Amino acid sequence: MPRGKWVRMRFWSRATADPDRIVLVTAGGVEHRAGEVLAMANRIVDRGRADGVGVGDVVATVLPNGLEIMAAYLAAMQAGWYLTPVNHHLTESEIAYLIANSEARCVIAHERYGQTVGAALATLESPPTTAFVGEVDGYQSFEQWISSASPATPDDRTAGAVMYYTSGTTGRPKGVRRPLPDSSPDDAAIPFLDMLGLFGITTSSDDVHLCTSPLYHTAVLAFAASALHTGQQVVLMDRFDAAQTLELIERYGVTNSHMVPTQFHRLLALPDAVRKGVDVSSLRYVVHGAAPCPPDVKRRMIEWWGPVIYEYYGTTEGGGTFVNSSDWLARPGTVGRAWEGADLRILDTEGERVPSGEIGSVYIYLGPEGFRYHNDDEKTAASRVGDYFTVGDIGYMDDDGYLFLKDRSSNLIIAGGVNIYPAEIENALLSHDDVADVAVFGIPDDDLGERVVAVVEARNEPPDVEALRAHCERLLARFKVPREFSFIDQLPRDPSGKLFKRKVRETYLASSKSPIGAAGQSNPGSSDLE
Repeated sequence: MPRGKWVRMRFWSRATADPDRIVLVTAGGVEHRAGEVLAMANRIVDRGRADGVGVGDVVATVLPNGLEIMAAYLAAMQAGWYLTPVNHHLTESEIAYLIANSEARCVIAHERYGQTVGAALATLESPPTTAFVGEVDGYQSFEQWISSASPATPDDRTAGAVMYYTSGTTGRPKGVRRPLPDSSPDDAAIPFLDMLGLFGITTSSDDVHLCTSPLYHTAVLAFAASALHTGQQVVLMDRFDAAQTLELIERYGVTNSHMVPTQFHRLLALPDAVRKGVDVSSLRYVVHGAAPCPPDVKRRMIEWWGPVIYEYYGTTEGGGTFVNSSDWLARPGTVGRAWEGADLRILDTEGERVPSGEIGSVYIYLGPEGFRYHNDDEKTAASRVGDYFTVGDIGYMDDDGYLFLKDRSSNLIIAGGVNIYPAEIENALLSHDDVADVAVFGIPDDDLGERVVAVVEARNEPPDVEALRAHCERLLARFKVPREFSFIDQLPRDPSGKLFKRKVRETYLASSKSPIGAAGQSNPGSSDLE
């Protein structure tokens, strides 16, 4: 087969041509061959169609990282369905909302989440067809559901899409829905190769991709799917563990991964003997995004792993920018310049462009396809200025077009009439050796309007508050230094590394009958990064 044709093939064609190739490694080192993955995807299509799931319909999944979620993705992408991956950490009411709002015709879930998903389905007037991986009383098993379905290539294949839901930090999550591609599944998957090319990254079928985060996240699934489509082997972690990540990199000769800053921070927190005892020389590129990366953390990762760290700024709705290690070191803190086909503008509150170096709202070019928020025309319209949209990020661009993010507009603290960006303070605190994680926010203040509070997750014992304050004063203007410090066992973050800051703030206010001062300590709750 000519090499050029092989390079342009996508998973379905590759799996047909080489069914015995190991393409997926799941928790516990279980290996899956291409033919097995393809057969499961084809069976899902056949059974879904038999149950009335048609082109343009939604299939929702509540699954851990594993064979089933990859097969469901590959099924939807060749059946003309929308796949909606649901965060399995959500509550009963939140899952019920997503299933109902997406108008899902079918749900594929895992027995791990059987109690929550079952309770969610019970609240719906017309529950969709549901199958559980494993055994859940009252429901058919996924294995039985597809057992009589055909593993053959489906007829009338047509491209599908993924409808992700935004994080919902300012209200109910909204589905980001784009028109289905008017093309074959293989042609529609070509951008997965082009996506890496935008970053100047080349891959081969000898590459190995390590997936460290849940596949219900936009970028995580996009990078794993890209790896499958380009012929790479994909190693899936069931949950993130810093030491295991290093062990897997060495064992499988991992060449690339998508990570988030929180994972960098936890890798750096490993004992020196552990970090130095593992060979990570196989890594060629590690792309990170999803949340701001403290400059000190990123600099230390580059020193450790070399110039293989790449950063992007993007959103579920679209994007974005990209920067490699050398350009970042020349401009610490930047998230890069717009990649090919993208365009960004910094606008003021009147929708007018601001000069280089001035802070404003970040607006991103919609692109030819555009998007809308599913069942929410008002939110769709509110996010737009002409052909550009915003998700509420604040930042500025330098004279060379490099974007620097300050914070989300919803996180902005205004104290004494001065704008304070929590991310800047968080970065300063994270450079302290005794700080493992931190959330900074504003709370009401009779004098200033708002005052700055820092909730700190300590690396070991809670550090001395005055030492933290002095550390901040060396790096920040005095008006940015937190007035109050509090300590927590573990800050709540979702598996992509995004901090549930609103939850921390609300719990802090509820648990603080009186202001917590310099020596105060509290424990507003904790959460695992899984």
